[in-house]
Amino acid sequence: MPNAHGLGRFISSLVGVDRQAVQEAFAEFLAGRTATAGQIDFVNLVIGHLTRHGEMDPKLLFEAPFTDTAPKGPTQLFDADETRSLVGVIRSFNDAASA
Repeated sequence: MPNAHGLGRFISSLVGVDRQAVQEAFAEFLAGRTATAGQIDFVNLVIGHLTRHGEMDPKLLFEAPFTDTAPKGPTQLFDADETRSLVGVIRSFNDAASA
């Protein structure tokens, strides 16, 4: 039922999120570092998911297709602080969808 998570979240789940907005948020996440090909592939998977679905449960980072790039999840590619930051960006989209 859409009201269980709010109308904004329901609409986002139907139409997704603007790809440009998602890319900009993750460009900030990657700024100031030299990302590996694996990190870029992983972030692109997250961008694709958010673009299509408008939100994302961070637990999905430990499931396929993310584990196809990093079998142990994001902690295989990013240190603890970077992983927290990655999840923070995801949660910011989730929060926006709930508004």
